[in-house]
Parts: sequence; C-alpha cells; structure tokens
Amino acid sequence: MRAYCFVCVCVLFASAAFATVSVSQPSNGMTVGSPVQFVATATASTCSKGVGSMGIYTAPYQLAYVVNGASLNTKLTLNPGTYNTVVEEWDNCGGATTTPVTITVTAGTGVWVTSPLNNSQVGSPVNFVATASSSTCSKGVGSMGIYTAPYQLAYVVNGSSMNTNLTLSPGTYNTVVEEWDNCGGAAVTPVTITVTGTGQTFSNLQSSVGWTGYGQLPPDYQDCSSCGSSVTWSSKQGVSSPSLSGKSMQFNIGGIEAYADVLWNNHLIGDFSSQGLPDTSHTLVPTIHNYTYDAYFYGTNLQTAQALEFDVNQFFNNLGYTWGHECRTGGGNEWDVWDNVNAKWVPTGIACYPLNNYWNHLVIQVQRTSDNQLLYQSITLNGVKNTLNWYYPPFSEPGWYGITVNFQLDGNSKQQAYTTYLDNFNFTYY
Repeated sequence: MRAYCFVCVCVLFASAAFATVSVSQPSNGMTVGSPVQFVATATASTCSKGVGSMGIYTAPYQLAYVVNGASLNTKLTLNPGTYNTVVEEWDNCGGATTTPVTITVTAGTGVWVTSPLNNSQVGSPVNFVATASSSTCSKGVGSMGIYTAPYQLAYVVNGSSMNTNLTLSPGTYNTVVEEWDNCGGAAVTPVTITVTGTGQTFSNLQSSVGWTGYGQLPPDYQDCSSCGSSVTWSSKQGVSSPSLSGKSMQFNIGGIEAYADVLWNNHLIGDFSSQGLPDTSHTLVPTIHNYTYDAYFYGTNLQTAQALEFDVNQFFNNLGYTWGHECRTGGGNEWDVWDNVNAKWVPTGIACYPLNNYWNHLVIQVQRTSDNQLLYQSITLNGVKNTLNWYYPPFSEPGWYGITVNFQLDGNSKQQAYTTYLDNFNFTYY
C-alpha cells in the first residue's frame, strides 16, 4: 500500500552556523501583565559541549533569573513599564548569545488576549491564547474562562494563562475572556470574531487504529516496509508518561544510513479508512475543503532530528494534494512547506524552535480552494501564529480517493536515534 508522502525528496543538510536563543514567550513588542512568563530555548552549534545555562536580564547588568540547561520556563514579577529584556545563553566553551525582547508591563488587574485578534475572521476550531494578572489580590489569579455569548461559559482553566481551541459554528461572536482572582475579584477583555467555517473532528488520533510506518532512504525516498539496518523504526500507543491525556503515542527512529526518514500515516477517509468512512461512492472526499491539524509533540533531544514533518493529504478525481510542513529542528530551525508540482521544499522564513522536555502545541490550517488550489493558511506553534496564505497547484494522482494525515521523523547526517511523542492529536475537516 502506497503511503502518499511525496514530501521527502529534498532534505536540507545545512545546520545552524551559530548559537541561537529562541524566545517563544513573551513576543517582542508585546503588552503583558505581571508576572511575565518567559519561555525560551537555546542551541550552541559552535560548542560541542552544548549550552550550560540560560538567563534573563530585565535591564543592563540586572540578571533577574538563571537556570542550568538549554531551556527555561519561568515567571518574573515586574513593575509597570517598558522593559528591554535580554535572554542569554552561556555555552560550556565560554561563548554566549543573546536575544533582546522588548515588552510593556501594564499596571493593575487585566486580561491580555493574543489570539484570536479582535474583529478578526477565523476558522473553527478557534485558538484562544491569553494571560491574566491581578494587582489587587495578593493571592493571584485563580482561573480563567471564555464566554462565547452572554451567560454561556464555554471553557474554564485554573491558573493565569490559557491556550485552548473551541469548535464554533459559522457566525459572529462577541466573546469575552475573563479572569477570576483568589480574592473574589474579576476582570474581562471582549474579543469580537467572525467564524467562517466549522467541521467534523477526529479526536485523539494518537490513540486510534490505522497507523502504519514506512522507511524512506536517500536519494529517492521511496517507501519501504523493510529497509534492513539502513533505517529502523518502532511505535507504541497508550504511553502514560510523558503524556497529557494519559495515552500518548511514542515514535522511534534509528538505523545507519545518513538522512534516512520514517513516515507514519493514517488513512482517515476514503480508501483504507481506519475511521469507518470508506466513501465507496466517492461523494464525501470531493466535498471537503478545510483542514486543521492540531497536535502536541514532545521530545528530549529534538535537535537530533534533521526535521519533523506534519502533513495533510487529499486525493480525488485524478488530483493529489499534499500540504507538507517541515520544522527543520536540526537543519536551520525554520518552517518549510511543500511545493507539490515542483517536488521541493520552500523555506517560509518562519522560525521553528520547539522546546525540549516540553509539550509543544502545533496547529496547522490549510485549505483546498474553490478552484482546486492548495492554500497554506497558517502555522501556530506554542501560541505564536504565523499567517502564510500561500497558494500552490495540485499534482496528478490517478485513481485514488482518500484523506490521510502523516507524522514523520527525519534522520540527520549521523542518523542518530531519537524518540518523539504525540498527544491530544485532533484533526478537523469540513
């Protein structure tokens, strides 16, 4: 059975030439409340001994926080004002690299919503990302919630931050994000959005049947079910730790041939459907246009991967569509997307620095347009959304009907073995 990957022809061999510090929270220029959450990771490609520690300067010569290792995730209490903060890494060879992040900390109690934007048009499910603070309550923020209409509380989470997806029908919503402190107080921020579409969702696909793995060897990267020692792989479902749901899926790659890859795919709709939707009359697949690939992934040494791939595929009426997304974790820390017709990866200019020892949340939105073009809409990693709106034509693929999803591990120049996990993998279509 052919896996329909089509996204592994070009592997980028470049590695980062210098040490890097990637700050995923807060964003540069962002307005936030206090305490401020800092999330960052670092690499030291010029030092074989790696990163020794990381720190945060809130002003020149004011080192406010230090942690051992190549990642940090902490909250700092800051007074209202504008801060030219600097996140720095120190490697074990005596070198250092910095990334400046300018933020404005506001006074008082408040709710700051970074996604969705007020008065924006969004697809469903809608990604809500927000933080809150309470200067009037010494006990801090207790919980946060989202109202999709008056008196309709759609979501609640404990703590002073949220990152969740809500499935909403098409229409305009006067949503409200609210925080409740531990002293009986509250604060709200209204966010008006127009939802342009909704759909059906396959939930927790990491626990679903139907996953099949294939090796892929350079230079042509054709699928092989048994590749000898060149590339080896295995997977395991129902993993309790690390896990968010209690049932994550583990993926392993190894072998001896440089730049060998492993593809796992699952046939959801149409031929070989694992979800009970074979569409034998070919009346469902051609009607579907919009897809959201929403998953959490985890690894302890993600930089060992040449790249991680997350793909959506659709085939009907002798046409093929592969929305390929590649996070080059070991090959330049950038997102690439797949050009179907020319069979090549195209750099997007969007940085990709997933965090080690951390559940990274990825949301990919794509569309098959009314005139049958592939549309790459957006990539959201750990709450940071980047909009592409790039169009590509489909390719010729005779005689096959179906919709599939892929997850792929790409090997590096030494084909170092590594392990990743997927959890809370939801796939929405309409």
